[in-house]
Amino acid sequence: MKAQLVLGALFGLLVGGGALAGELNVLSAGAVEPGLVDAAELFRNKTGHHVHIRFATAPAIRQRMSADETADVVLAPPAVLDDLVKAGKVAPQDRVRVGRVGVGVAVRNGAPVPDVSTTDTLKRAVLEAETLVYNQASTGNYVEGLLRRLGLAEELQGRTKRYPDGDAVMHHLLAGRGREVGFGAITEILLYKDKGLRFVGPLPADVQNYTTYAAVLVPAAANSAGGKEFLLFLQGAEAKSAFASRGIE
Repeated sequence: MKAQLVLGALFGLLVGGGALAGELNVLSAGAVEPGLVDAAELFRNKTGHHVHIRFATAPAIRQRMSADETADVVLAPPAVLDDLVKAGKVAPQDRVRVGRVGVGVAVRNGAPVPDVSTTDTLKRAVLEAETLVYNQASTGNYVEGLLRRLGLAEELQGRTKRYPDGDAVMHHLLAGRGREVGFGAITEILLYKDKGLRFVGPLPADVQNYTTYAAVLVPAAANSAGGKEFLLFLQGAEAKSAFASRGIE
């Protein structure tokens, strides 16, 4: 009788919740951190699955997965996911679009605030800056290309400082001095808005760049059922609202 009660309880859990609650491992790009953390908490409250998230830059995600790092779900830009599909590291189907993030400009509180409302004023702000700071990931690569297209790269030689990720960029700005201007994913800048950084504004519309992020299941996922459930949740209204409230369009 006791065994029957246990089996009955397990059956009820499986039917009611889709799967037994467990830990779900997610490897994600850092630009979507604020929205993903909120969405993961909503998912935990709804299903009981604890979502353990490791954040990394897009290039680092490619490297870590290629080195056989384990995860149930990977969240990254489509170009990174395409490479991982070719390498057989993530599933080619059921890709879930999470949203897109634009590039913004930041300075520390108390520093001169540049005008970045137009491309011309942005160019002036860049040329007047003592140091430009941006990352070595997707956002920073775009900024590097933009400065080159605007014909500013040569003049700025020796005045740029790059870091592996957005977090390091923000910490540099917080500890900096003089006329330093930083670039980063808008979501990452906003995380430091109450910690001493000022979000100056997005790049002008004619030179703005959005990085799109999507989530996929890892074929060798230890928690495949939980991963599928999480991807389904990310398509719903609750998750979309969580991302949108954090500036992820």
